[in-house]
Amino acid sequence: MLDLRSKAMPKKKLHRLFSSFRTLRPWYLLVLLIISVTVCVLSLRANNQHMIKLRTAVFTADKNNGNLQLALQNLRGYVYAHMNTNLSSGATAVYPPIQLKYTYDRLMAAEQTAVNATNAGVYTAAEYYCQQQNPVSFSGRTRVPCVEAYVQQHGQQVQAIPTALYEFDFISPTWSPDLAGFSLALSSLFLIGFIFLLIDQRWLIGKRKYPK
Repeated sequence: MLDLRSKAMPKKKLHRLFSSFRTLRPWYLLVLLIISVTVCVLSLRANNQHMIKLRTAVFTADKNNGNLQLALQNLRGYVYAHMNTNLSSGATAVYPPIQLKYTYDRLMAAEQTAVNATNAGVYTAAEYYCQQQNPVSFSGRTRVPCVEAYVQQHGQQVQAIPTALYEFDFISPTWSPDLAGFSLALSSLFLIGFIFLLIDQRWLIGKRKYPK
């Protein structure tokens, strides 16, 4: 008997809580709903503004050749952990939203410098090779085609740089466990409770009076 009574106690408590909840006036929850929605909107706006600040830090580090990895890490971590931090700025925005122009230019310049250094060595080797092939020729007429062919065969071209080195896209979550996320969840609960009380007290049981 004790076990049955102990199991029945939670049901009685839940019933009492539900009955107490039904006696609340709907406008109580409406006020709480307005407050939680206001907090949610302000929090979402703050999330987006902080994302913009971190994104600006990334572009600044890209331009000034600063600590780009740290700036990207801070931006990525924040976007992944907070709602309303999408990086795109509209339907006509470029994709991906983070494109590091100055990093790309530096990478291309480094690639071009490396290729030029390699080709300089190839050209020197080509002159030596063609001189060995035509040792009795004092003019360059017979050596020029040889040098051009050698450089074309052994020289290097500037290679395309992987986009992963200068293009990034971070996606924010649908819901996040921060102030914006919790206030959104509370807003949903207050809205559901408000609608339930409104129906329960005004439509279905319209004759029942509110407690004083």
